[in-house]
Amino acid sequence: MDFVKGMDVSTMIELERLHARYYDGGQENTLLAILKKYGVNMIRVRLWNDPYSEMGESYGAGGNDFPTSLEIARRATQEGMEVLLDFHYSDFWTDPQKQFKPKAWRNLSVEGLERAVYEYTRDTVAAFLENGVNLTMVQVGNELTFGLLWPEGKTPHYDNIARFVNAGIRGVRDGAGQKDIRVMLHLDNGGNNALYRTWFDEFTKRGEDFDLIGLSYYPLWHGKMGQLQANMEDIAKRFDKDLIVVETSAGFSMEDYSAYEKLSPKERKGYASRPPLTETVEYPLTRQGQSDFIRDLIRVIRGIENGRGKGFFWWEPAWIPVPGSGWATPASLRYMNDPGPCGNEWANQALFDYEGNALPALEQIREG
Repeated sequence: MDFVKGMDVSTMIELERLHARYYDGGQENTLLAILKKYGVNMIRVRLWNDPYSEMGESYGAGGNDFPTSLEIARRATQEGMEVLLDFHYSDFWTDPQKQFKPKAWRNLSVEGLERAVYEYTRDTVAAFLENGVNLTMVQVGNELTFGLLWPEGKTPHYDNIARFVNAGIRGVRDGAGQKDIRVMLHLDNGGNNALYRTWFDEFTKRGEDFDLIGLSYYPLWHGKMGQLQANMEDIAKRFDKDLIVVETSAGFSMEDYSAYEKLSPKERKGYASRPPLTETVEYPLTRQGQSDFIRDLIRVIRGIENGRGKGFFWWEPAWIPVPGSGWATPASLRYMNDPGPCGNEWANQALFDYEGNALPALEQIREG
C-alpha cells in the first residue's frame, strides 16, 4: 500500500451546512480539493449507530449517521481518494473514557451483542461498497484501550472484548466479499508501550487475524515523539503488524477563538482559552511548531524498520470555529451523562486558521 497521508473530516457536512469556507493562497475551494492538492490520499470517517435522542434531537459533532458518513465517503471517492471507515459501535463518541452501547443494543446479552456487531458491520461495509465507495480500510472499534460495549466488554473482560472485536472482523470480511479491505484495531496513547503490549498480548491469544495496529498520538497528552517511536518499533516486531498513527494533531495557536464561536464563556469548551502549554509539550503551539511536528512525525513513521510504518491521519483538520458546530449538544450530553459545555474544543489544532485559510503544515504533509 502507498504511504497514507490521511485526514479525518467527519464534521465536513455539518460545517458546510453552517457555511464554513476554506481557502488556499486566498482562493476559495472545497475542503477535499484543497486537501488533495497537498497530497492527501485517504479520508477517515467515523460512524455512529443512531446519533439522535429518542425525540429526534441531533447529538451534533458532525451528526455521523449512516447517510452522512456515506456522503462524505462517496465524495472522497469522487476525488480519487481511498476511505477508512471507523466503527464506534455507539450512538456517539467512544474513547478510553466512554464506550456507551447503542440505545438499540442496551438490553442485549453478550451473545446478542456479538451478533449485533457482526450483522451491523457486515451490512454497513456491504452498503458502502454497493454505493461505489473506495473503501480500503476499516476500524473495528475506536480507541479500544479499555474495551468496547461497556460493561460487558470492558477490561479486564478480554474474552468478551475478543468476542465483540472478532465479530466485527468477520463482519468486515463477509461484507467485503471479494474486495480486499484491511482491518485495523486502534488504541489511544501511542507512547505507552506497556499498554500496547498488554492489550495486544491479550487479544492475540483469543483474536482473529487483522492487518493493522492503529495508534492515537497527540503530543498534548501522549508523551514525547521518542516514546511513540520506541513503541512503534517494538510492537511492529512483537506482533508482526503494519502500523498507522490513525489520530494525531498539534496546535498552531493559543489565540482565543470566542469571537468566532459566538458563545458565552460558560458555553465554551476550547483549548485555546486555557493557559499556555509550551512548558509541557515538545512542540510549541505555533504555526512553526505545528509544521515541525508533522515533519518529524512523518520522518518517524517512515523510519520504522521493514517499512512497517504505513502512514497517518490528522484528526479533524477542518473543524474551524463556526457558530453551531461543537463537540456535543444538550441531547448528547444527556446520552453520555456529561455536564458539558458543548463548544468547539479543537479549532486551534486544525490545519486551517480560524477563518479557513490553509496553514503551512499542509506543505510539510505534501513534501513528507
